[in-house]
Amino acid sequence: MSKKTYYFIIPGYGGSGPEHWQTYFEKTQSNFRRINQKDWVHPDINEWVETVDKAIEGFDPASVVLVAHSLGCLTVAVWVKRYNRKIKAALLVAPPDTDVINQKVQGKLFEESPIQRIPFPTILVASTNDPWASIQKAEFYAQQWGSKLINIGPAGHINAQSGLGEWKQGLQILSKLE
Repeated sequence: MSKKTYYFIIPGYGGSGPEHWQTYFEKTQSNFRRINQKDWVHPDINEWVETVDKAIEGFDPASVVLVAHSLGCLTVAVWVKRYNRKIKAALLVAPPDTDVINQKVQGKLFEESPIQRIPFPTILVASTNDPWASIQKAEFYAQQWGSKLINIGPAGHINAQSGLGEWKQGLQILSKLE
């Protein structure tokens, strides 16, 4: 009998609204739950990392898959660096360039990019026209983190404004981590 998998959605800056693919995943898929941050608009990366760790506490690490978007991806990378925990896998969608996010968000979130190798399977999904990170930056993250890179072409920041709706391709990509 296979073990039950728990999917934890980690939105990025601003959270994921009603038209975001993460919200569709949460509403239409069983075993998906959102990790809510105290403040989506004034992020504190240390607080976000602790919130992730507390949310998955008590779950068998081999049953946990993180589904992160944007700043959520960097949150996962910092969480790995800080806690050195191993889980089943993570889907990392549209991680922003730390320089860009430091400019766009009040306060400096990152002194340096979290670029250590991630000790569990990851897939990084990127777009060729993401205003938050170049495809070259996404390739760099994928190489540093040890992630399989999937370039989905011109899809913006792979969010609600990209018009992806339910983003069934995302669910197909996620299924590769099973």
